[in-house]
This record gives sequence, structure tokens and C-alpha cells, in this order.
Amino acid sequence: MSLKPKNEYRKSIEDYQTTAPVQRRIGLYWILATLRVALTFAPQTGYIHPDEFFQSIEVISGDHFDIDIHKPWEFNATFPIRSPFIPQIVVGFPYAILKRLSPYTFHFLGLSLRSPYFFVLFPRLFMCALSFLSDYFLYKICYMYGQNYRVRLVTYASSYVMLTYATRTLSNSIELVLTAALLYFVSRCMVYSDKVMLQNDYLSMKYNNATTPIERVKYYKLKAMLPSHSLNDCFALATITVIGIFNRPTFVAFALVPIFFWLHRGLNSQSVGFKDFHIRMLVFILCGLPAVLFFILVDSFYFGYLTVAEISHFEIGINNFVVTPVNFLKYNVNTKNLELHGLHPRFLHFLVNVPLLFSILGIIGLLTFAKMIHSGLKGQWLHLPRLQSIVGLMTFTFIGPVALLSLFPHQEPRFIIPVLFPLVFLYAPELSQVPNLDIVDIQISDQRYDNENNGNVKPTTRHKSRKLILWYISNLLLAFFYAFAHQGGILPLTSHVMTELKAKPHLTHVHLYTSYSYSLPTALLQLRNTRRIYRSSSNHKYKLTQDFHLYEQGSKPLPWVIDSIAWRIRDCEEKFTVKRIPYRLYYALPASATNKFTELSRNNSYPFRFHIVKTFYPHISVEKLPSLHLLDRLRYLLSLQGNSIFSSIVAVAKDVNEYIEQFRLILLKIEYLVPESKQNRRNK
Repeated sequence: MSLKPKNEYRKSIEDYQTTAPVQRRIGLYWILATLRVALTFAPQTGYIHPDEFFQSIEVISGDHFDIDIHKPWEFNATFPIRSPFIPQIVVGFPYAILKRLSPYTFHFLGLSLRSPYFFVLFPRLFMCALSFLSDYFLYKICYMYGQNYRVRLVTYASSYVMLTYATRTLSNSIELVLTAALLYFVSRCMVYSDKVMLQNDYLSMKYNNATTPIERVKYYKLKAMLPSHSLNDCFALATITVIGIFNRPTFVAFALVPIFFWLHRGLNSQSVGFKDFHIRMLVFILCGLPAVLFFILVDSFYFGYLTVAEISHFEIGINNFVVTPVNFLKYNVNTKNLELHGLHPRFLHFLVNVPLLFSILGIIGLLTFAKMIHSGLKGQWLHLPRLQSIVGLMTFTFIGPVALLSLFPHQEPRFIIPVLFPLVFLYAPELSQVPNLDIVDIQISDQRYDNENNGNVKPTTRHKSRKLILWYISNLLLAFFYAFAHQGGILPLTSHVMTELKAKPHLTHVHLYTSYSYSLPTALLQLRNTRRIYRSSSNHKYKLTQDFHLYEQGSKPLPWVIDSIAWRIRDCEEKFTVKRIPYRLYYALPASATNKFTELSRNNSYPFRFHIVKTFYPHISVEKLPSLHLLDRLRYLLSLQGNSIFSSIVAVAKDVNEYIEQFRLILLKIEYLVPESKQNRRNK
């Protein structure tokens, strides 16, 4: 057997270290991308925020199906603050496909697509496809600037924001994709302009240094042949900005920095001056006007401000048009309106929401920006990113929107999810164990086999390993929480109620109370349309009677809820006695509140009894978390010695099990306690 020289073994090891991590990262990204799609199909029963239904599905489903819907106040025709066009694309297009496919799937497969599962699945699949556009934009920006795209794509795809928020029908998720698109086009323009301006400055220098007219003519012609770059992608950028503003007016905060960088391209060069800056600004505004007019016309027609008859008779005035972003701003500048949705400290985004959404990546970003401020105050300008660089663009796209949105006292984490994109581009290499990640051809230098240090990893690599572990653990836990646990019983409850409504006897009225939970998306129930006027075969007009009644109690005290249930069941019983209208009454509440409900209902001798119909697990309601009684037992356990410790450990285990069991949603059936005299008459 021939032996290889020692240096050849070292070379083969280095080649393996260079290629293996790259292959692993490519494979890991596709695993995470598949996971994103799989979680969309699962489906995710977690309920992030009511807006994922009540600003999209609940608004649009009534336009495509003959069902009862409850449009939220944002789409009130008297003062609309949201445009319906984007929800019509995100939800309406998938529903149009669902509506046309459903007869065929039922005929050939016996499968009806008109169920809560498919009503949630189709729009989420569309959103999932849109989310991968942002992955593509991240890859293209990294490729243009010669950065390592593999580690960034893996970090981006492993964020729980992409696994949960990005596949939901939230306007903030659309904002994320539009921000990524804006950054891509601006980055592309910056790269192209830098190349053209570098050539232009070089030719200008040659032209000025030329000694003969022939040379000057030569360089003048070469300069004239350079392609234009000043207004590149202007129409695309203006259109994206307008779409983003009509989707959610807060998009101004995310568009401000990229558009500023696009306007300022090359102002430090010889060929670009402030005249070009003003021309760009004017052309940008003009390019945005067609999209603005389009959205105003769509919104005006949708909300009934403008009709074809008025246009044909030329009866058009300023009151025939509605500009929803202007109404949005009018509403939100009034602090009293924001009080209805909850007021928060203005530092909440920086101190709570950024770490909550972006984990260690957000903390690194905030600390890095704090260092930049410190360097600026000390006059160390070389430590700051160049204003017209990609690092400067991404840094200010991270900080700028968070700072601007912090001016408003109502601050929810989902408002800032688009800043994930610049954060990943800037700081994803901080989580990798492989150094020099900004070079596509990775060279292993920090972690090599060295006989002198026995292959120990450098401290910086160990720190990165800890950050990476923290990143994956935090995102795994938060992905489970938001994908399945947070208000996770509401969607299964909706499916159960729909089944109940289909199976109930004719004319039976169903009453449902809920407590400590988000609003039930009633569009998923496919309720009969009670607002529409129908015509019978004899041309008789009629409306359908409402047979499902929902009473959402929110966080009202249980005694009030029980009083309301008692009054309701007496009323239902009276209607049953007089008009023979059968009924069923249910109450859905977290398991953590059932003991108190049982205690209150029994102690006050209410005229009803109840039993558990179904439980939905997991279901975590932050509004009604279980009490931590087991902490007292743990303290008691620590003070014990000897044989009593074992029995206390068993008791603690039981307490833990009982605590976990409380993370459920309980559906109770409430039945009237009929007095004996009335029961005898009913039996007769």
C-alpha cells in the first residue's frame, strides 16, 4: 500500500472542510423550505392575531360565496381605512380557484373543498408562495454583492417569522415581501449605477488628460455610449411603494430608506448632481400616479362612492372618491382611537418586540447600532458604514422603520416583521461557525486541525456556536407556540361547530359563548346568508332566518358571563315552550377557567347543568394562563429531607401534569334544568 505525503492529507481535509459545510447548508435550506410548505398544509392551528382573518378572509369570502360574513370596522363604507384590492388578490384569487375546483373534487373524489381546512389552506398556500419571493430577493442581493447567500438563506428560512407569520394572510406578511422587493430593486440600481459612474469618471479623467483632439473625441464618444442609469427601475419602485402604502400605510416607514438611497445614488461622483436628484424625485412621483389612481378608483367603486351611472351622467365630484391611506392616517393620529386598541410604551419595539421576533439576531443588530452611535459621537467616522453602500442601506432599513413606528403609542410585534430581511443580510454570518462568510468560496481558517492546540476551536467560533444554538432553540419554541399553541383551539372549534351545524335537526338554533379567546372567524362556518333577499318560484321575496348565534365575551368576568348564559337559556327555553324552536347552547373557555366556572355555577344555583362535549389541545390563552401553584410545592420539596422527598416528587410530577392539561380549550354543552312540574307537562 502506498502512503500519501502528510501535506496531501492536510489538503484533502481542508478540501472537505471547504465543501462539506456548503453542501450541508444548501441541503438544510431546502429542508427548512419544505418545512415551511409542510406547516402550511398541516395546517397551523395557532392563531397569531384576529387580523389574519378579519382583514382578509372575513372580508373577501362574502364576495365569492353566498355566506354570512362580518366585515370589520376598517372596511366600513362610511369611513374605510383599508383597501380591499390586496385582500382580493391574496384571498380572492385562491378562493376563485377553490370555487371552480370544488365541484370536480366532490364529483370525482367525494371531497368537498368548502370546509374550514381548505378555506384556510388555499390563501395560506398563496402567501407561502409569496414568501419564497423574499428568499429569492435575498439570494439575488447576496449574489450581486458577492456575499455568502447560503448561510443567510438558512438563517432566513429557520426564523419562526418565516415559518408562521409569512404564511398567514396578514397585511404585515405582504409588507415583508414588498420590502424585500424594494430592497432588491434599489440594490440592483446601486450596483449598476456604481459600475456606470466608475466608467464615466474614468473616461472623464482620460478626456481631461487627452493631449490631442482625436483622443478627446474618442473618449467623448465612449462616454456618450455609456448606458443610462439614473432612472432605472423607477416605475417598478414607485408602483411597489404605492401598493405597499395601500396595503398598509405604515409601509412608508419601510420604503423611506430604500427610496432615499435610490434617489442619492452617485451624488458624490462627477457625473451626478442635485439636478439629477430632483429629476429622479419628480419622475418617481409621476411613475407612482397611475397606481395611485388605480387604487383610488377600485376603492371608490368597492365602497359605493363611485358608480357607472354617475360616470355616464358626468355627475362626479370630490366626494365620489375615497383615499383609504388618508383615512387611515386620520384615524391613527387621534390618540383616543389608539386607546381603543391599547397604548404601549414608545420603547416597546426596541426593548421587547425586536428581541421577541428576531431573537439573538435582533439583539446583535441593536448592540451593533449602539456601537455605531458611540463611534459617531467620538468622531470615528471610518467605523461607520458608507452612506451609499449596501451595508448602509440595510442598516438604516432595520433601524429607520423601528424608530419611526415607535413614534406611535400602539405597538404590536407584527408591525416590524419586514426588518427581518435586512437583519438577516447584515448579521446572519454572526451565527455561523465558519468565518469569512462574506466570500462565496469559503476558506476554513479559524477551525483547522492543529497538533499544537489539539484541534481546539477559537473562542470566537465557540461564541458563534452558542449564538447559533440560542437562535435555533428560540425559533423552534416560538414556531411551535405561534404555529400550534397560541389560541390553538379556535380553528378546531370552528371545524367542530361547522360539523355540528350541518348535523343538527332542521330549525334548531345553535348558541355559542366564548371567553378569553380571539374572535371566531365566522366565514369559515359557511353560514347561510341572512342578509340577502331571495325570490321563490312564485316570485315571493324572503330572507333566511339566522340559526347560529355567537356571543364573544372576551375577558369579561366569569360571574357576568354566567349571568348572561342563565338569561340566554331561560329565553331559549321560553321560545321552545311557546314557539317550539329547539336550541343547543355551548360555552367554549380555557381549561384554566373551568374550575372557577364550575364553582360559581354550582354555588349560585343557576338553572342549568353542563358537561364537556370536546376538548381541543394545545390551546394557550395569554389572557387566562393557569396559576403556578406548583411553585409552592417545589419550595416545600427543597426544604425536605429523607423519605418524604420521594412522595413530594410524585406530587410535583402530578402538579406539572395538571398544569400542562390546563392548556386546552373546553367546549361545554349547557342544558336547562327543567323543574319537575314542567318536565311532567313536557313529557305529556
